[in-house]
Amino acid sequence: IPKKEYSWSVACYPGAKEPIPDDMPCHLGKEVVTTSFMDANLYHDLISSRSVTGCLHIFNKTPIDWFSKLQSTVETATFGSKYVVAARTCTKQIIDLRNTLRYLGMPVKGESFMFGDNKSVVNTASTPHAKLTKWHNMLSYHKTREAIAARITHFHHVMGKLNLVDILSKHWNMPSMWDMLQPLLFW
Repeated sequence: IPKKEYSWSVACYPGAKEPIPDDMPCHLGKEVVTTSFMDANLYHDLISSRSVTGCLHIFNKTPIDWFSKLQSTVETATFGSKYVVAARTCTKQIIDLRNTLRYLGMPVKGESFMFGDNKSVVNTASTPHAKLTKWHNMLSYHKTREAIAARITHFHHVMGKLNLVDILSKHWNMPSMWDMLQPLLFW
């Protein structure tokens, strides 16, 4: 995966690093590579107009945890829906899963890979010089960017048809999703 390195010292996160607990046991076993996919389906619920957030977490090519929930706020744009809840929720879950692995004595290898299918969300989160103009998205914006600056996550764009979390965030029938499910479940 191509990785662009940016200096986050000019952003508002100088010296950001992952808070690692002091009371962790010694690492045992092989390193774990964590990968997560996030998405939101704007206007999923036709009655309340709320979106659905989906997150899928994979450890060493094995699906471990998934999350699908109706968002608690109504967003008027895809950007807000994917940023406000999906990116922030996925980031918080990644941090929790990384700490859980460490407390179980499993070494976590490098940054967690996070994939989303909205290029503007990925670019806004991943580049230090990007700006956000909508104030109500600000807390989610900073939570996601701080995790990237601290090298907890590395956020990448993936085409919509390859985003595995679409299984959790959209209405599908089995034949439509089978090609995506097969490599996930039977690699």
